Amino acid sequence: MKEDNEAVIDKAELRRMGQAERRELASLLAELDEPAPAERAPAEPTPAKRAPGEPDPDHADLFRYDPSLRRERRLALLVSAACCVILAGWIVLLAATLPHHFDAHHWRAVWVNFDVFLLAAFAATAWAIWRERQVLILLLVLIGTMLFCDAWFDVGTSLATSGFVISLLSALFAELPLAFLAFVGAWRLLKATVAAGILAGQQVDAGHSLRRTPLAGHGLDEALPHGRAERTGRTRQSA
Repeated sequence: MKEDNEAVIDKAELRRMGQAERRELASLLAELDEPAPAERAPAEPTPAKRAPGEPDPDHADLFRYDPSLRRERRLALLVSAACCVILAGWIVLLAATLPHHFDAHHWRAVWVNFDVFLLAAFAATAWAIWRERQVLILLLVLIGTMLFCDAWFDVGTSLATSGFVISLLSALFAELPLAFLAFVGAWRLLKATVAAGILAGQQVDAGHSLRRTPLAGHGLDEALPHGRAERTGRTRQSA
């Protein structure tokens, strides 16, 4: 211990050292403070470089890298827009030409077959709930739509008849409440699916609403022609 103590540099000797000697001493002490190579934490592996346009396997968004999906989205937008235009004209034509009264043929077969389809939809929904399948979202939307149509046509075709009260009560206390529950269930399941990151491989905050959650890929810009997509992108950035 005595020999070690004699080798210790005191404050007075440090003051007598020159600036270069003190800098060399500080550098030596810094080297001694570094951990040994065996004690150092292993370096994180450098992520492999990807070629331009190559998808990230951890966050792959198929709508950005699959040309067929981009074409399908563009086609869906064009078809939807065309249907809106055609349907608007068809509504005007029907309003001007349809008679106020009409004797429907095969009335029994139409309603019985509709209820058979509705029964099949309920059975498929029960199976999807039991097996916990994602197709349940689509089935709930289907059931809600069919129940709403059932109530609409039941009430609409029974106006000024003896069955109007029964049709109205069944719509208010059976069909419309079930349709509402089906739509709410589909909305909640879809929101949970988005929040879990199943869609598009993205992690989405569970507090975000579906109305504000973007589509996979570039959303609407993906479906627009190239020039139009660039203009809408610049407009959004300026806003």
